[in-house]
Amino acid sequence: MAPTNKADRKAVLDIASWMFNVATSVGIIMVNKALMATHGFSFATTLTALHFATTTIMTAVLRWLGYILPSHLPVPDLIKFVIFANLSIVGMNVSLMWNSVGFYQIAKLCIIPVSCFLEVLFDKIRYSRDTKLSIVVVLLGVAVCTVTDVSVNTKGLIAASIAVWSTALQQYYVHYLQRRYSLGSFNLLGHTAPTQAASLLLLGPFIDYLLTTKWVYSFEYNAMAVSFIGFSSVIAIGTNLSQFICIGRFTAVSFQVLGHMKTILSCSWDSSYLEKKAFSLQVFLGMILAVAGMIWYGNASTKPGGKERGVPNEKSHKTRSLSDSEQGDDEKV
Repeated sequence: MAPTNKADRKAVLDIASWMFNVATSVGIIMVNKALMATHGFSFATTLTALHFATTTIMTAVLRWLGYILPSHLPVPDLIKFVIFANLSIVGMNVSLMWNSVGFYQIAKLCIIPVSCFLEVLFDKIRYSRDTKLSIVVVLLGVAVCTVTDVSVNTKGLIAASIAVWSTALQQYYVHYLQRRYSLGSFNLLGHTAPTQAASLLLLGPFIDYLLTTKWVYSFEYNAMAVSFIGFSSVIAIGTNLSQFICIGRFTAVSFQVLGHMKTILSCSWDSSYLEKKAFSLQVFLGMILAVAGMIWYGNASTKPGGKERGVPNEKSHKTRSLSDSEQGDDEKV
């Protein structure tokens, strides 16, 4: 009876984690769109820096209250993570500016196969045929739903490539660091958020100037715009935390595959998108296909052999070889 209760408890926590991530992610997308479209605050990198600054304050308060226990993360690993994460943020912003929306969406879809490659390369993960096919169905569904005009240029392709690889590496590294150093989501966020906030607050205004030819300092701030910035920063605490929770509980690939539910919901609730697309049959079928693929992936990846480590590590291999040799010696005696 106990294993069943434990399994049920895990299932409830898994669903709650995904709902938390979807709710905060879709919420911050809606708030940021209103902030940028209605109030003209187009400084995305600086806004992200403020998000991490707010998250840093939250983790500091929780540590002071004793909810976050002391932990250790080596500086070299912290620096690598921050480099991947910041390249992901800047790369995505630059990719959106230099590419058509269609190619930008295609680039985001490429994060899934790159994440699969990283898991196969570093973790020796093997995927079943059904798991692979379900990922293809999700990619096709999201592509049908979101991809329209597609035009490619050299600098846009370079920016998209950097964005895709850095995002995949950052998300893989979240799972790796939590597993390697036994860090909880709050602990890891407490280590990474301050460094990301400091680096992006320093570089963000310059990057935003290159992207918009405007300085964030020259923006005409008013009460409503500041309120939206504050609201966005508060929601970002949940978004950052839920990302670490989901990737820690699952993997970067699962986070990406099931995470496209956020893309579907954003497309559904974005009135300007619906007006442009008139909620066509193509969009509707794309959503149905993507959701069906997500359900298939969730079922296929949790079955025995759906997604598992295929090659034992070197230590276990040596141990087994030693055991075999000892058994052979005993037989010879």
